[in-house]
Amino acid sequence: MFRIDIKPLSVNEAYRGRRFSTDALEQYKKDLFYLLPKVRIPPGRLSVEYEFGISQAADGDNFIKAFQDAIANKYQFNDKKIYEWHVKKVDVRPGNEYVEFIIEALDNEAAARYDD
Repeated sequence: MFRIDIKPLSVNEAYRGRRFSTDALEQYKKDLFYLLPKVRIPPGRLSVEYEFGISQAADGDNFIKAFQDAIANKYQFNDKKIYEWHVKKVDVRPGNEYVEFIIEALDNEAAARYDD
């Protein structure tokens, strides 16, 4: 899994109404783009595993949308190719928030790899 030391952004913090992203989301994407490793996304249907280390009381699925949209944009793949999700929430102290993720091909189990 790849680990990113960043506080996950909840969907409530990311969007106003249905279509308008917040300033917090735009900053989150900028920060994330800087921190994300270079990886190659496998072709075909995908499976993802996310682990969110969060310091606030919130639903674990509340952090998926902003993170998933950001990595789909960064790695230039359509997130409609994701057919399987595994999500874990871990309680951490404030200042120790993080996101871990891995993206794998669902059909042939080829994992996303660092792009050298």
